[in-house]
Amino acid sequence: MAQEIELKLALPADGPQRLLAHPLLSRPPECLDLANTYFDTPRGELEAARMALRLRRTADGWVQTLKTAGQSRGGLSQRGEWEWPVAGEALDLAGLATLPPMAALPVELLECLEPRFSTDFRRRRWHLDWQGSRIELALDEGEIRAGQRHAAIRELELELEEGEPAALWQLAERLAEVVALRPANASKAARGAALLAGHWPLPEGETALDLERRAIAALDALGDSGDGAFLAEAQRAYARLASLDDGDAITRRLAQALADALGEGGTAALGGEALSLARHLHA
Repeated sequence: MAQEIELKLALPADGPQRLLAHPLLSRPPECLDLANTYFDTPRGELEAARMALRLRRTADGWVQTLKTAGQSRGGLSQRGEWEWPVAGEALDLAGLATLPPMAALPVELLECLEPRFSTDFRRRRWHLDWQGSRIELALDEGEIRAGQRHAAIRELELELEEGEPAALWQLAERLAEVVALRPANASKAARGAALLAGHWPLPEGETALDLERRAIAALDALGDSGDGAFLAEAQRAYARLASLDDGDAITRRLAQALADALGEGGTAALGGEALSLARHLHA
């Protein structure tokens, strides 16, 4: 098992081109075209267990991946990942059955797995030595398809290969000098499942961390659903965060600025302040 630590960031429509102009990314990237199919049972039992099972076609062959959801806050996630090559366009059920996360699920569940949704995207990838750490940058552009619904993929993932998680925040803030980078908690698997169901649940709670998670989830849902009600939900969550009696001055200031921006109906300028708030609360 690999332990994955990454910072996921959503980009606006012009974000990829602006990001590619950043001097830190002046070297030509490695380009990969990735076609992915996600599997679950008709009842969504893997999703309920907070797992994602993926079969990916690459230039070098097929790869099967199982991921478990760990902590995901302010765009920074830490989760378990098992990945291995497979012979072709079919799941390796025998290999899947041996993995520790599957031990808690019924054996017969394996026979019920079926394709649920797909993600196809181009990945540009760089490896940077930054602040004493080694970081992989992956810029993904493409589409999620679930039944008749679809959503754009425009995201940057900063994955820690060596070093300290603080380096991820430092690099994100440097890149945010040229493009708005908003923290995003929802994985491609979670986005595909929500798109398939046509349902985007929001986390509950009244602590500072709960409210920030709710605001980010609402902004993620707004991007994929197009439902303006999620804009209002994000604005309310940030406004509530700004008004907490036990909140510190930095949290109140940043949350109020975000609430004000959303109250005016705009999301384009959220990147820097949302990133700063996430780092302040989670770093």
